[in-house]
Amino acid sequence: MNLIFDLGGVVVEWQPQAICAEAFANPAHQATALEHIIGHPDWLELDRGTLARDAAIRRAAARTGWDHAVVADFFDHVPGTLRLKPDTVDLMQRLQAAGHRLFCLSNMPHHSLAYLERAYTFWDVFSERVISCQVGLCKPEPGIYAHLLRHCAIDATQSIFIDDMQANVDAAAAFGIHPLRFVNAAQCEAALTAWVAAQTAGA
Repeated sequence: MNLIFDLGGVVVEWQPQAICAEAFANPAHQATALEHIIGHPDWLELDRGTLARDAAIRRAAARTGWDHAVVADFFDHVPGTLRLKPDTVDLMQRLQAAGHRLFCLSNMPHHSLAYLERAYTFWDVFSERVISCQVGLCKPEPGIYAHLLRHCAIDATQSIFIDDMQANVDAAAAFGIHPLRFVNAAQCEAALTAWVAAQTAGA
Protein backbone atom coordinates (compact mmCIF):
# COMPACT_ATOMS: atom_id res chain seq x y z
CA MET A 1 0.00 0.00 0.00
CA ASN A 2 1.17 3.54 -0.78
CA LEU A 3 0.59 5.90 2.14
CA ILE A 4 0.90 9.60 1.29
CA PHE A 5 1.28 11.94 4.25
CA ASP A 6 0.75 15.68 4.49
CA LEU A 7 3.15 17.50 6.86
CA GLY A 8 1.48 20.51 8.52
CA GLY A 9 -1.31 19.38 10.83
CA VAL A 10 -0.33 15.72 10.40
CA VAL A 11 3.41 15.16 11.00
CA VAL A 12 4.09 18.57 12.53
CA GLU A 13 1.78 21.07 14.20
CA TRP A 14 0.13 23.75 12.05
CA GLN A 15 -2.22 25.96 14.06
CA PRO A 16 -2.29 29.48 12.59
CA GLN A 17 -4.30 31.04 15.41
CA ALA A 18 -1.95 29.62 18.04
CA ILE A 19 1.07 30.74 16.01
CA CYS A 20 -0.21 34.31 15.97
CA ALA A 21 -1.06 34.16 19.69
CA GLU A 22 2.47 33.01 20.48
CA ALA A 23 3.97 35.83 18.45
CA PHE A 24 1.83 38.74 19.66
CA ALA A 25 0.33 39.52 23.06
CA ASN A 26 -2.06 42.08 21.58
CA PRO A 27 -5.25 40.40 20.25
CA ALA A 28 -5.58 43.03 17.51
CA HIS A 29 -2.07 42.21 16.30
CA GLN A 30 -2.89 38.50 16.41
CA ALA A 31 -5.93 39.11 14.21
CA THR A 32 -3.90 41.24 11.79
CA ALA A 33 -1.21 38.59 11.43
CA LEU A 34 -3.80 35.88 10.90
CA GLU A 35 -5.76 37.78 8.25
CA HIS A 36 -3.12 39.82 6.48
CA ILE A 37 -0.09 37.53 6.64
CA ILE A 38 -0.88 33.82 7.12
CA GLY A 39 -4.38 34.16 5.67
CA HIS A 40 -3.37 36.40 2.77
CA PRO A 41 -2.98 35.00 -0.79
CA ASP A 42 0.73 35.87 -0.58
CA TRP A 43 1.14 32.98 1.86
CA LEU A 44 -0.07 30.55 -0.78
CA GLU A 45 2.46 32.00 -3.20
CA LEU A 46 5.17 31.41 -0.59
CA ASP A 47 3.97 27.80 -0.44
CA ARG A 48 4.07 27.64 -4.22
CA GLY A 49 7.60 29.02 -4.30
CA THR A 50 6.63 31.88 -6.63
CA LEU A 51 7.09 34.62 -4.01
CA ALA A 52 10.42 35.11 -2.24
CA ARG A 53 10.43 35.46 1.53
CA ASP A 54 11.97 38.95 1.47
CA ALA A 55 9.38 40.16 -1.03
CA ALA A 56 6.59 38.66 1.06
CA ILE A 57 7.89 40.48 4.14
CA ARG A 58 8.01 43.82 2.30
CA ARG A 59 4.48 43.35 0.99
CA ALA A 60 3.13 42.29 4.41
CA ALA A 61 4.76 45.31 6.05
CA ALA A 62 3.08 47.59 3.50
CA ARG A 63 -0.33 45.91 4.06
CA THR A 64 -0.21 45.97 7.85
CA GLY A 65 1.65 49.23 8.36
CA TRP A 66 4.03 47.35 10.66
CA ASP A 67 7.75 47.93 10.77
CA HIS A 68 9.70 45.67 8.43
CA ALA A 69 11.60 44.17 11.39
CA VAL A 70 8.37 43.21 13.18
CA VAL A 71 7.11 41.34 10.12
CA ALA A 72 10.50 39.70 9.58
CA ASP A 73 10.51 38.53 13.21
CA PHE A 74 7.08 36.98 12.70
CA PHE A 75 8.28 35.14 9.59
CA ASP A 76 11.27 33.90 11.60
CA HIS A 77 8.92 32.77 14.38
CA VAL A 78 6.68 30.57 12.24
CA PRO A 79 9.03 27.65 11.38
CA GLY A 80 9.79 26.93 15.04
CA THR A 81 6.08 26.47 15.74
CA LEU A 82 6.01 23.47 13.38
CA ARG A 83 6.55 21.14 16.30
CA LEU A 84 6.81 17.41 15.78
CA LYS A 85 3.82 15.13 16.39
CA PRO A 86 5.62 12.13 17.94
CA ASP A 87 2.58 9.84 17.69
CA THR A 88 2.40 10.37 13.93
CA VAL A 89 6.13 9.77 13.47
CA ASP A 90 5.86 6.56 15.51
CA LEU A 91 2.93 5.45 13.34
CA MET A 92 4.84 6.20 10.13
CA GLN A 93 7.84 4.24 11.31
CA ARG A 94 5.66 1.24 12.19
CA LEU A 95 3.88 1.42 8.85
CA GLN A 96 7.19 1.50 7.01
CA ALA A 97 8.46 -1.46 9.06
CA ALA A 98 5.29 -3.37 8.10
CA GLY A 99 6.24 -3.04 4.44
CA HIS A 100 4.13 -0.10 3.30
CA ARG A 101 5.64 2.57 1.07
CA LEU A 102 5.36 6.08 2.48
CA PHE A 103 5.34 9.33 0.52
CA CYS A 104 5.02 13.00 1.42
CA LEU A 105 2.76 15.57 -0.26
CA SER A 106 2.73 18.96 1.43
CA ASN A 107 2.26 22.69 0.96
CA MET A 108 5.33 24.30 2.51
CA PRO A 109 7.37 27.46 1.82
CA HIS A 110 11.13 27.21 1.33
CA HIS A 111 12.11 28.72 4.69
CA SER A 112 9.85 26.39 6.70
CA LEU A 113 10.98 23.37 4.70
CA ALA A 114 14.63 24.25 5.36
CA TYR A 115 13.88 24.45 9.09
CA LEU A 116 12.13 21.06 9.14
CA GLU A 117 15.01 19.47 7.25
CA ARG A 118 17.46 20.77 9.85
CA ALA A 119 15.34 20.04 12.90
CA TYR A 120 13.90 16.56 12.28
CA THR A 121 14.97 13.16 11.00
CA PHE A 122 11.59 11.70 10.02
CA TRP A 123 12.32 12.26 6.32
CA ASP A 124 13.94 8.85 5.86
CA VAL A 125 10.55 7.11 6.11
CA PHE A 126 9.52 8.60 2.76
CA SER A 127 10.37 6.89 -0.51
CA GLU A 128 9.70 10.17 -2.33
CA ARG A 129 8.35 13.58 -1.44
CA VAL A 130 6.48 16.31 -3.31
CA ILE A 131 6.69 19.74 -1.67
CA SER A 132 4.73 22.65 -3.14
CA CYS A 133 7.56 25.20 -3.13
CA GLN A 134 9.79 22.81 -5.08
CA VAL A 135 7.28 22.00 -7.81
CA GLY A 136 5.37 25.29 -8.21
CA LEU A 137 2.03 23.64 -7.41
CA CYS A 138 -0.21 23.67 -4.32
CA LYS A 139 -2.94 21.49 -2.86
CA PRO A 140 -5.81 21.27 -3.61
CA GLU A 141 -4.97 22.11 -7.23
CA PRO A 142 -5.33 19.05 -9.47
CA GLY A 143 -1.86 19.50 -10.95
CA ILE A 144 -0.02 18.62 -7.76
CA TYR A 145 -1.81 15.27 -7.47
CA ALA A 146 -1.09 14.45 -11.10
CA HIS A 147 2.55 15.35 -10.48
CA LEU A 148 2.65 13.14 -7.37
CA LEU A 149 1.33 10.07 -9.19
CA ARG A 150 3.67 10.62 -12.13
CA HIS A 151 6.77 11.52 -10.11
CA CYS A 152 6.36 8.69 -7.59
CA ALA A 153 5.14 6.19 -10.21
CA ILE A 154 2.33 4.95 -7.97
CA ASP A 155 -1.12 3.55 -8.68
CA ALA A 156 -3.82 5.85 -7.33
CA THR A 157 -6.13 2.95 -6.51
CA GLN A 158 -3.46 1.41 -4.30
CA SER A 159 -2.78 4.66 -2.47
CA ILE A 160 -4.18 6.55 0.53
CA PHE A 161 -3.73 10.29 1.05
CA ILE A 162 -3.66 11.46 4.68
CA ASP A 163 -4.31 15.18 5.24
CA ASP A 164 -6.05 17.26 7.89
CA MET A 165 -7.88 19.45 5.35
CA GLN A 166 -11.07 18.12 3.78
CA ALA A 167 -10.55 20.04 0.53
CA ASN A 168 -7.16 18.40 0.07
CA VAL A 169 -8.36 14.82 0.55
CA ASP A 170 -11.39 15.51 -1.65
CA ALA A 171 -9.07 16.66 -4.43
CA ALA A 172 -7.00 13.49 -4.05
CA ALA A 173 -10.17 11.38 -4.25
CA ALA A 174 -10.91 12.94 -7.63
CA PHE A 175 -7.76 11.16 -8.88
CA GLY A 176 -8.88 7.83 -7.47
CA ILE A 177 -6.67 8.08 -4.39
CA HIS A 178 -8.37 6.85 -1.22
CA PRO A 179 -8.94 9.89 1.05
CA LEU A 180 -8.26 9.83 4.79
CA ARG A 181 -9.01 13.00 6.77
CA PHE A 182 -6.49 13.14 9.63
CA VAL A 183 -7.67 14.00 13.15
CA ASN A 184 -4.97 12.35 15.24
CA ALA A 185 -2.56 9.43 14.98
CA ALA A 186 -4.84 6.95 16.78
CA GLN A 187 -7.80 7.77 14.54
CA CYS A 188 -5.55 7.56 11.48
CA GLU A 189 -4.18 4.17 12.46
CA ALA A 190 -7.68 2.81 13.12
CA ALA A 191 -8.87 4.03 9.70
CA LEU A 192 -5.85 2.50 7.96
CA THR A 193 -6.38 -0.82 9.74
CA ALA A 194 -10.04 -0.85 8.70
CA TRP A 195 -9.12 -0.05 5.08
CA VAL A 196 -6.54 -2.86 4.93
CA ALA A 197 -9.05 -5.30 6.44
CA ALA A 198 -11.69 -4.29 3.87
CA GLN A 199 -9.20 -4.72 1.03
CA THR A 200 -8.18 -8.13 2.30
CA ALA A 201 -11.79 -9.25 2.68
CA GLY A 202 -12.56 -8.13 -0.85
CA ALA A 203 -9.56 -9.84 -2.40
